[in-house]
Amino acid sequence: MSSKALFSPLDKKNTSKQPNIKIRKSNENFPYVSILFLITITFFSFFFTFFIKEDPNFINLNRTYISPNTNFLFGTDSLGRDIFSNILYGGKISISIGILSMFTSSIIGILYGSISGYFGGTLDKIMMRLIDIFLIIPPIVSIAFLQSLFEKRGIIQIVLVISIISWMKIAKVVRSEVLKIKQYDFILASKLLGANFFHILFKHLIPNVLPTIIYMCCLTVAKGILTESTLSFLGLGLPQNIPSWGNMLINAQRDILLNKWWTSIFPGLFIIITVFSITNIGEYLRKKLSRKQSFL
Repeated sequence: MSSKALFSPLDKKNTSKQPNIKIRKSNENFPYVSILFLITITFFSFFFTFFIKEDPNFINLNRTYISPNTNFLFGTDSLGRDIFSNILYGGKISISIGILSMFTSSIIGILYGSISGYFGGTLDKIMMRLIDIFLIIPPIVSIAFLQSLFEKRGIIQIVLVISIISWMKIAKVVRSEVLKIKQYDFILASKLLGANFFHILFKHLIPNVLPTIIYMCCLTVAKGILTESTLSFLGLGLPQNIPSWGNMLINAQRDILLNKWWTSIFPGLFIIITVFSITNIGEYLRKKLSRKQSFL
C-alpha cells in the first residue's frame, strides 16, 4: 500500500476541521455586545439633536421627579429635565473627554517611553526617576493643584488635567516594551544603515508595540470617563450647567434619600457599561494583534 493511500484520508480530516475550530474560537471571544453598545451610545450621543428636539438643560418645574414611563423613558430630575436627553448629551461630553485625553496622554507617553527605552543608560534612569517622583503624589492632590492653575473649568481644562496624570503609566509600559524590541536584529540593522531615531520609532518600534499601545489607549479612554465622573462628583470637574454623566450623579445625591432612584441609577449604569465595553474591546484587540505578531 502506498504512503499516499495511508496518509491522505487523515490529512483531509485534519485540514477540514482545524480551521473551523480556530474560526469558532475567535468568534466566541469576539466582543459583539460591547461593540454594539459602544457604537450605539456614541452615535446617539453625538447626533442626539437629530432624534431629540428638547434642550437637555430645559427646566420645567411642573414635571419634577416623574418616574420612568413611555413619555420619559428614564424619568425626570428635580428640575424637571428629561434624564434620557441628559444622558445622551452627557455621553457626548464624557466620551469626548475620554477620547481627547487618550490622544494627548498617548502621544506624550509613547514619545517619552520610546526615548527612555531606546537610548537607555543615564538618560533612561533620569527619565524614569522623574516619573516615579510624580507617581508618588496622590492623583487627587495633583488634580486639585492643576485645577487651581486654571481660571475656569471647561472641557479643555479637564482634558489637560486627565492627560497630565495619565501619560506616565503609558510611558512606563512603552519603555519596557521598547527595551525588549531594540535588541532585535532588524533594529540593529537599521542603526547600521544610518536610520535616525524617528525613522526607527515609526517604522519599527510603534508597529511592534501596537498591541500594547491599543490596549493602553482603550484603558485611557475608560479612565478618562471615570476620572471626569469622579472629578464632577467631588466638585472639581465641569460646571454644573454642563450635563456630563459625572454632573448628573452629583445632582442626584440627595435624590437617593428621597427614593428617586432613577436620577442616579441610569447615569451610573451608562458609566459602568461604557467603561466595561471599552476595556473589553481593548483586551480583545490586544490578544488578537499579539497572536498575529507571534505568527510573523
